[in-house]
Amino acid sequence: MPTTLYSLLLQLLFFVRLYASPVPPQTLATTLYDVIVVGSGPAGVIIASRLSENPARNVLLLEGGGPSYWVTGGTERPAWLAGTNLSRVDVPGLYSTIYSNPSPNLLCQNKIRAYGACTIGGNAAINAGLFYEPPASDFDKYFPAGWKSSDVRPSITRLYQTQPSTNNPSLDGIYYQQSGYTAAKKWLVTNGGYTELDINANAAKKTKVFGHPVYDYSNGQRGGPVISYMQTALRRPNFHLQSGAWVQRVLRTGGIATGVVVNISGTTSTLSLTTKGRVILSGGALKSPELLMKSGIGDPAVLTTLSRANQLGGLPSTSWINNTAVGAGLFDNPNTFIEMSGPSIQAYNYQYDNPPQADKDLYLTKRSGNYAFAGGSCSFWDTVQHADGTVAGVQGGLGAAGYQAYTDAMTVTMNIYGTSGLKSSGKVVLGGTDYLPGPSGDVYYSNPQDAQDIATFIRRLFDALPGTGLTPLNLDPSSTVAQIVQYITSWTPYTRGQVNHWSSSCRIGSCVDVNTTVIGMKNLHVVDASIVAPLSVNPQMGVMIAAERAWELINKLMV
Repeated sequence: MPTTLYSLLLQLLFFVRLYASPVPPQTLATTLYDVIVVGSGPAGVIIASRLSENPARNVLLLEGGGPSYWVTGGTERPAWLAGTNLSRVDVPGLYSTIYSNPSPNLLCQNKIRAYGACTIGGNAAINAGLFYEPPASDFDKYFPAGWKSSDVRPSITRLYQTQPSTNNPSLDGIYYQQSGYTAAKKWLVTNGGYTELDINANAAKKTKVFGHPVYDYSNGQRGGPVISYMQTALRRPNFHLQSGAWVQRVLRTGGIATGVVVNISGTTSTLSLTTKGRVILSGGALKSPELLMKSGIGDPAVLTTLSRANQLGGLPSTSWINNTAVGAGLFDNPNTFIEMSGPSIQAYNYQYDNPPQADKDLYLTKRSGNYAFAGGSCSFWDTVQHADGTVAGVQGGLGAAGYQAYTDAMTVTMNIYGTSGLKSSGKVVLGGTDYLPGPSGDVYYSNPQDAQDIATFIRRLFDALPGTGLTPLNLDPSSTVAQIVQYITSWTPYTRGQVNHWSSSCRIGSCVDVNTTVIGMKNLHVVDASIVAPLSVNPQMGVMIAAERAWELINKLMV
């Protein structure tokens, strides 16, 4: 069967399952489920899809938001995509336009006090789609027994088998926007002693390495679990996806979850479990702790405040499960933009409404060219050793264009992260009259070692600049480490930015046990970035690995 026809049939199947005959709230409320998964981000899609492989299980995946990719019914798009089977989500080159042309249909509106997606696919529907395998050392250093590298290796293998990825998404096989890559290669490899390599083929190497970004794309379009895992799950009669379903709290009797309270199209209902059923929270590192707290599980001081504000559904204090680890340890990569300029650089600005005609035609006819890429030309990593033997990870990359005051044709943005081994973290705080989740103010640089490590990384990069023709515009290349620390910890458009790689707010061993079961509960789990420790790479692939590992563990519990 031709690929295009097969794709159209899959889309038609999805539309029929999800939109032609939506399940009324009253029908959902009279059905008993073996598994209720809350949140259709990467982890939620994977865990729900895997658990539905057993035909005896009735699996319900709930998503508060609505359509995203075209195959999910998403139709938001610029005029130049009219007549195609593409929404804005499907086109990699429209990734960055989510910031210049934000979407109320994709982004969380009055649901979290941070930037994020509330849509089918979660953040995988709006982020760059970077897909980096964490080094084995991340699991061996930062995860407990049962989650070491040897434990998760089968999960990584299954993920690669199911989720396509590529470091060259243009179907014509050409790497586009390579002026940044070429300049960075001279800078980092020739001058700085970095090694150019295939990043995921050498996942263990994260000291002075450089290469092309890896994306979870396929066929020149945005990929991710919605395109891979979910399309298979939707063909199973025991799997159901319900969008527009905002879960308010988990219902429980003591340590036994019995269902969830959900609002669908203005109707509040109770969705119930079978006697052996399980609820799995996969709403992300901000939403999942919020749901735990509003279900009476968390810091007793927070629960007292929520109870007084009638946020616990009348649950008495005698039924609370006190656990100060809920929402604690929240992590995000501290971020710095450095605007790099040079005569060999050719910046490229992605346009939502009116791309250059040649680029538009190349993408629409061949799924090739600039719009097959999200805009990053290269990624690189290094490590910073401490006197006590510990190590901090650091990461960088070059974008396609400049930012804020530096947007000429010869300037691109270098993005600098701190990654694994950083010492700062905060917590999830519920604020406002609706007690919505957001980060506390101490997520970034609350431990001064982090700024020192990132400044050391930047100083090393600057040391390799002579002879490259590249010049940093917003930070003097002669700056000392102390001066760089002062700059990156100050408040400017280029510093202290939220990367929104939220993770680690319900850690294994303190918030959930090794099986991802919430401590104090028997059949309530958290499976998303909340349980993932800070990684040496962008967290998306790590979250998917965690979901695959969680499936193994929960599947055994359900036998």
